[in-house]
Amino acid sequence: MAAMDDNETFFSAATPVAFERGSLPTTVITADPSKTDSTAPPKPVRITSPTVAGSYPVVLFFHGFYLRNYFYSDVLNHVASHGYILVAPQLCKILPPGGQVEVDDAGKVINWASENLKAHLPNSVNANGKYTALVGHSRGGKTAFAVALGHAATLDTSFKFSALIGIDPVAGISKCMRTDPEILTYKPESFEIDIPVAVVGTGLGPKSNGMMPPCAPAEVNHEEFYKECKATKGHFVAADYGHMDMLDDDLPGFVGFMAGCMCKNGKRKKSEMRRFVGGIVVAFLRYSLWGHKSEIREILKDPSASPVTLDPLPELEEASGYFV
Repeated sequence: MAAMDDNETFFSAATPVAFERGSLPTTVITADPSKTDSTAPPKPVRITSPTVAGSYPVVLFFHGFYLRNYFYSDVLNHVASHGYILVAPQLCKILPPGGQVEVDDAGKVINWASENLKAHLPNSVNANGKYTALVGHSRGGKTAFAVALGHAATLDTSFKFSALIGIDPVAGISKCMRTDPEILTYKPESFEIDIPVAVVGTGLGPKSNGMMPPCAPAEVNHEEFYKECKATKGHFVAADYGHMDMLDDDLPGFVGFMAGCMCKNGKRKKSEMRRFVGGIVVAFLRYSLWGHKSEIREILKDPSASPVTLDPLPELEEASGYFV
């Protein structure tokens, strides 16, 4: 399936639904900072792109606290196979930077992508400059929100985004110990964000794992992020899954080991959680970028269409003020 131009219908009845892998083959390209390459990124990036010639929207994906961008390869490939270019920077090395540093680094990567991404894409694949979305998991979800709220001092102020998706976003250890910049206000609909926003949550994220504290504590997790968003906004909670359950299986190294045991994990197949997360991202992007509502409405009307149990029931509040 070839990519579509700005005003063309993006998918047809023959295209796989959002929860299934798309029809486009994908490839992974890595790029690292370099003093000799003028097109090199300011931070290491992992680009997941369709290989079929065409023009595709760009999705900036920010990893969670202390995690690695390649831990999300299944989800990134799922989204890319539906016709998106995923750019996932590695924003930390051995130790995570301060919260504001991470947000500013995210801004630098976004600036780089708008100017130099083309040099790293497959032949005949182009970035559609009209559509750029922000997506992030855990602390990276908070980073995506902070960028959308204008907290990245490094970001070109003329840059406009089309959609924002937080995957179990977390703003700190507790309400009293939040990471910089402190974006939560604890006032309903206080976020000054004028693009569609989806918040994905997990039912087990707020629960402790033995002696370990919760990875997505109450008052700084998806519930508070959703409360502070204005319409248009959506909320989708995977009841039986934990904060790390959308990551790949068999993660390598010490960081991979810690990612697998720090949080309360679900007992169901992680592959279903990855299908769910990838599908929500795809369905919400189709809704936000092109106004295709059929898949989002199907999920709202029949939550059993999701690969995971959704509880509470999913919501989508449109800017007109009603729930679909």
